[in-house]
Amino acid sequence: MNFDEYCQQKAAPPGSSSYYALRQASAARQPLLTALFALRRELEETVKETSDPTIGRTKLAWWQKELAALAAGEPSHPVSKALAAYLPNVSAEYPALQTLLAGFEMDLDQARYLDYPNLRRYLQGVGGSFAALVARATATDPQQASAWAAPLGEALLQAQLIADLGNDARHGRIYVPIDEMQRFNVTAADVINRKYSDAFTELMRFQTKRAREAITAALAGIPAAERRAQRTLRALGALALALLDEIERDGYHVLHQRIALTPVRKLWIAWRAARQR
Repeated sequence: MNFDEYCQQKAAPPGSSSYYALRQASAARQPLLTALFALRRELEETVKETSDPTIGRTKLAWWQKELAALAAGEPSHPVSKALAAYLPNVSAEYPALQTLLAGFEMDLDQARYLDYPNLRRYLQGVGGSFAALVARATATDPQQASAWAAPLGEALLQAQLIADLGNDARHGRIYVPIDEMQRFNVTAADVINRKYSDAFTELMRFQTKRAREAITAALAGIPAAERRAQRTLRALGALALALLDEIERDGYHVLHQRIALTPVRKLWIAWRAARQR
């Protein structure tokens, strides 16, 4: 298996939202974007699918060395080799790659967040930095991309965390701020034990409304000159909005299941979003 095939399987298996979003990019840009999505998935698996934090830190330390090797022109991992092949300027993006890794490292240090400003540090480190990397890979003006791409990445991650609330809780992480849970009279035990209630519904309505408004505002903030080049991010935004609508229609029953869109709906939503002016 070559590094392109590895990245495709890791980042965008058929039927996934990433698969349909990546297909909206130009053929010339898809390999680089796929490699970036694969790196994110590698780091996410390292911290979220490792039960022992010590092992997670060891794996992240390995990735830290691998990113340094990538910057030095000596990558060994298939994802790093793909990035070396397709990133126009690896050295210029090395700090951003380190920022992304540091964002995921927060999952090994913190399982709860006191308030939204505290949670936002995580949203910025993971979601914002990743979206900025993706945007710069295709932007007509890469130097300005972070300003409008980072808010979209943060908002997309908010939507993902809503959909993954139950699964994350089973792994000991709750990404709903503690003070907001207290405001709506929902406890961590309620979430972990999959207890639905009117209070939980109101809490999730608040979370979903904030994520939806953030995604909508961020999509509107993409400059007109960049909209065509940013088809992948725009598709992800549309898919996230549709998923939030589906979660709302289902009554926010995200604790015992992961609500998802069908592949056919994903295909149509991504295709339509990428072609809107």
